[in-house]
Amino acid sequence: MARLDGSEVEHLRRAITLAQEARDRGNAPFGAILVGEEGGVLAEGRNTVTTGGDVTGHAETNLVRSAYVAFDAGTLAAPTLYASAEPCPMCSGAIFSAGVGRVVYGLGAGRIREMFPPDEENPVLRLSCRDVLAAGTRRTEVVGPVLEAEAERVFEGLSQGVS
Repeated sequence: MARLDGSEVEHLRRAITLAQEARDRGNAPFGAILVGEEGGVLAEGRNTVTTGGDVTGHAETNLVRSAYVAFDAGTLAAPTLYASAEPCPMCSGAIFSAGVGRVVYGLGAGRIREMFPPDEENPVLRLSCRDVLAAGTRRTEVVGPVLEAEAERVFEGLSQGVS
């Protein structure tokens, strides 16, 4: 398991808090933040699939959309994206396309699939964030899972699949 310094732990915990906020608003529990080189939060995102009526409204994709408009490519290459759970293939592609250079995530996708087995109503692409980003032509560092037990708590009591 990777080790995070104190500020990184706090950033990941903020992403987990955003995941709880998404759940409290009726969405699947996923959150993400983008943190600059100096440690300041540049953007935050929550899952809005249900409330926004948009299947692409994942926390990381929402975050990347807002950050890509607000910052230039050079600025986006330096920050770290902290996600409450492992970014899905769609979000990983968005992260790569925006040029984000580092991703740290809490709960792994494998654990999510254990808790919510895929079925016809909840299909999944079985590609890890690492695999998607490793297929790119520029390096994106991936760290995770970390704080997995904490990140898993926001899923407690859910009885159906998540996206």
